[in-house]
Amino acid sequence: MKLAWQDTDVIDMPTLGTRIAALDGLDEVPGGYGAKLEWARTRAKAFRAEFAATGTPDSVTTCDLITLPYPTKFGLFRASRAVAPFVSITNRMLVVRWTESDGRNRVLLFEPSDHELGQNTPYFAALIRRTPGPLRNLLTTRHGTVLDHLARLGIEPEDVDYLLFDHLHTQDLRRWIGTTGPQADLGGTLKPAFPNAKVVVQRRELLAMSRLHPLQRPWYQPETYRDVPPDAFLAVDGALVLGPGVAVVATPGHVYGNQTLLLNTSTGIWASSENAIAAECLTPEHSRMPGIARWTRTWQQEVVLNANTIETTAEQYNSLILEKTLVDRSQTDPRFLQFFPSSELTASWANPGTSPTFTHKALTHR
Repeated sequence: MKLAWQDTDVIDMPTLGTRIAALDGLDEVPGGYGAKLEWARTRAKAFRAEFAATGTPDSVTTCDLITLPYPTKFGLFRASRAVAPFVSITNRMLVVRWTESDGRNRVLLFEPSDHELGQNTPYFAALIRRTPGPLRNLLTTRHGTVLDHLARLGIEPEDVDYLLFDHLHTQDLRRWIGTTGPQADLGGTLKPAFPNAKVVVQRRELLAMSRLHPLQRPWYQPETYRDVPPDAFLAVDGALVLGPGVAVVATPGHVYGNQTLLLNTSTGIWASSENAIAAECLTPEHSRMPGIARWTRTWQQEVVLNANTIETTAEQYNSLILEKTLVDRSQTDPRFLQFFPSSELTASWANPGTSPTFTHKALTHR
């Protein structure tokens, strides 16, 4: 399937931000994944002080979007002994604002998912078909839409500069960035809801989406990218500082072009991605969920992955160690880290044995 950016120069577009030299060079590390693991840990330690010195953004606000079921075998990969086949996760958007050195104000939306269209992703569409409507409604809670949250915060859509996702699983961006031709399912050619926003995405993911592997296909909607404007994308490589206390870091594994939002705030450094679904998955020895602490002792693995695609599992493990090393400890409970899952494990009566030991629920900075 031909995507919008094929036969264009979108893959060769200039990138933005300031390159993070301390995190360059992973692909050139000699040896196997064990050597790369030590590289990730060492380089993350070196970059922490450098990142803190960039300053802080003006504000970070958390907006709940939707709580929905997700397979336990994916979210708590191999570690859980819960009988419940599903966990509940809450998808959240972060609204990040900062001021450039020249006085320009910037607005970045992290994980502004259009969940109404996201449910057409093959895996979730099949799950929806198998679940009776009343049960589906009982297990799903819609908290608010992207545009409603922005209106509440007093942010006009045309003031949004960047849209950032940790990866493009389930994402249908047509309503956000518009289309260049009519869309049969949406009633015509779409004007962009965010006319001035660029989608910041790792170049690797754009390239991978052009020819999906069978393991990837259940989680993407490539047909929705045929008629989106190529110039709405900003292809980046690796790690970049975008603004004071705001960075994007390549964290491959969950998908080929996975990336993490890094924030320096009044409580220290945070990372947000979907590499794990709970903060306790980075310090599983402190988890009270059935099986988690025992699993980490038995197998001497210090993190529990969110592993639905398992594109490159060892890379994802290393990426989560990178995130674990970059962030600070929670001021609420120092056993846990300031890792904020973009889809966070949420307690539910329907999923016994999957109630998290600790949740952040929000990431706030003013």
